[in-house]
Amino acid sequence: MRKDREQANILRKSGMSYSEIVARMAVPKSTLSDWFKDQKWSNDIAMESMSKARNSAAIRIVVLNTIRGARLKKIYEQARQDALVDYDELKYHPLFISGIMAYWAHGDKTSKHHVLMSSSDPQMIKIFRTFLENICGVKNLKARLLLKNGLDEQACKAYWVEKCGLKYEDFGKCTHIRSVFSGKKPKVRVNYGVCKIGVSSAYLKHKILKWIELHAGIV
Repeated sequence: MRKDREQANILRKSGMSYSEIVARMAVPKSTLSDWFKDQKWSNDIAMESMSKARNSAAIRIVVLNTIRGARLKKIYEQARQDALVDYDELKYHPLFISGIMAYWAHGDKTSKHHVLMSSSDPQMIKIFRTFLENICGVKNLKARLLLKNGLDEQACKAYWVEKCGLKYEDFGKCTHIRSVFSGKKPKVRVNYGVCKIGVSSAYLKHKILKWIELHAGIV
């Protein structure tokens, strides 16, 4: 077993994914995970593997917009299969875990075609933005603000840009709502609204939901 582990280390350090090592050595993925889960260099390799897959994932996202009917089912199944492979590589990576946990807690799970998350906490939005860009390969995410009447749109956008690393061009039209109070007027509080970020991608939606399903099974 010691020789197996030494060989697995050599293959992993050469940049091989878990699936490639399994094909070469017939060592279970669960064993590889146990060996490498606490190794920072292995997590870095996992991120490199993900970056290689981003281009193909981005192509699927674009192609998905032109496909209808039965062919969609094949792409959705491909998304779930891709999720299985990626999960083995990334399930111990802090950003990956943070991203799927953020979506699990605050994400929209009802829409079939959108990956959206809303929060009034800029740290939560920043984590999910970084997850979408660095783990999922999203390049053109969109953001919107839900604001109480009377709040300054530009000041609120500036706040979310500074705190979350968003760009002004990411934002669409803000939505304003009336604030209804009863009884004594509440104390004035600093408020920058609720920020919603995400992307339109049924492929990515199926992938993230599969990741959550897999993670829920081990928690």
